Amino acid sequence: MANKPEVAIAILHKNDKFLMQLRDDIPGIAYPGHWGFFGGHLDPGETATEAIHRELLEEIGYKPPRLDFFCRMETEQSIRHVFHGPLTIAVSALQLNEGWDLGLATVAEIRRGQRYSAKAQQERPLGSPHQQLLLSFLEQSSISPQ
Repeated sequence: MANKPEVAIAILHKNDKFLMQLRDDIPGIAYPGHWGFFGGHLDPGETATEAIHRELLEEIGYKPPRLDFFCRMETEQSIRHVFHGPLTIAVSALQLNEGWDLGLATVAEIRRGQRYSAKAQQERPLGSPHQQLLLSFLEQSSISPQ
C-alpha cells in the first residue's frame, strides 16, 4: 500500500474569528469551491512544522510569531498535521497567492458550515474536515462561542 500524502494546515485566529481560504473552484483538487485552511503537502524530507511555515509564506506572505501543534488527523486519503496560532496582522495586509478568496470566519459561520465570499458573491460551504477541526478546536480552546 502506498504512503498517504501528508499535509500541514494552520488554524489562524484573530479576535475570535478564524482565517479561511476559499479554494479555487476547479476540478481535480480536494474540496473545490469550499472554505478551508491555508497549508499544503509536505515536501520530501520536510517536517510538518517546516512545511506549515513555508506554505503560509507562499500562500499569504505571512510568518506567524508562534504556531503550536493542535492534532494529527488521519483519514483514508491523507494525514493532516494541524497547527494553530494568532493572526497578528490585518487580513488586508495578507497577499493571497493561492485560492479564490480569504477572510475571517465567525464562530456562527463555522457552526452553520457556510461563509459568504465577496469575490464569489455567494455563500460557499466549509470543507467537512475543516469544519470538524474548527469545532473540535473551539471545544478545546478559550474562544468564546458566539
